[in-house]
Amino acid sequence: MPTSNKISVNNLSQKLVESLVDQSYEFGLRVFYDDVGVRIIDAGITSKGSVTAGLKIAKICMGGLGSIDHLTDFSKPWPTWLNVTSALPVLACLASQYAGWSLSATKEQTGNKPFFCLGSGPARSLACREEIFKEINYFDKNTTGVLVMEVDNPPPRCITEKILKDCNLSPKNLTIILTPTQSLSGTTQVVSRVLEVALHKAHTLGFDLNNVVEGIASAPLPSPGKNFITAMGRTNDAILYGGTVHLWVTGKDENAEKLTNELPSTNSNDYGESFETIFKNVDYDFYKIDPHLFAPANVWVSNLESGKTWHAGNLNLDLLLRQWM
Repeated sequence: MPTSNKISVNNLSQKLVESLVDQSYEFGLRVFYDDVGVRIIDAGITSKGSVTAGLKIAKICMGGLGSIDHLTDFSKPWPTWLNVTSALPVLACLASQYAGWSLSATKEQTGNKPFFCLGSGPARSLACREEIFKEINYFDKNTTGVLVMEVDNPPPRCITEKILKDCNLSPKNLTIILTPTQSLSGTTQVVSRVLEVALHKAHTLGFDLNNVVEGIASAPLPSPGKNFITAMGRTNDAILYGGTVHLWVTGKDENAEKLTNELPSTNSNDYGESFETIFKNVDYDFYKIDPHLFAPANVWVSNLESGKTWHAGNLNLDLLLRQWM
């Protein structure tokens, strides 16, 4: 597994961040500085945002180690799809893109209302506050950092100061990108996590991440929902029922075949209902949802050592069309 002295996801993503700022008007973004001096990119709260911005933000989330584009094909049941690829999928998805850094503050701390989010993006690997970094043997050292938050309001000062301290950054060198789910930018960057969802599921299943060589994934891009719950449901459904992943791995054939069979969302007892319905049925308690659900619907795994390929799962576009039209 790569170590910190070989590659910096924060350094690689910095050019993408500056490009996002330079094209903020074209992308429908608002750029400002908070009272600490941290640069904030609003990608859909008080700004319009855009699919184009969401694609670039998704690349930033992957630490510059992923390629994300969209395909429009009107011959398919749904016209617009996202394609995600990475030649270093473990670093791109788990060391950077995964929303795993829990950032919260009480009403007393904020002086207003409680705040909570799961931070994603390259700055996570500067702080390394999650167990995953020990497991993949990766940490980053860099003078700049960028964190993505799927929120409807800018973070309070106490959260910004915590990020700066944990990442050992000066305010002028930290950028925070805000992507509410019910925006074009937010919906796009969440669906772009289809490969990351597969990698995280592989990790929870105990598959040796050292044997993951490359990954390609796709998922349909829905229109944003009218509110947070509906938007969250649509982005999850896009992956759970419309996501396809192809992983290239090494190791024993039986391990690759086992991964193939266990990975798809079709293995979950909750499979078959829209995510919004499932969420309501558990009284909006995310942790009551069967964790096996969080995976792409359609899985292909190829073993580079034996040349064999396995397939499991299937798409359920009918469910998506009933929810989105």
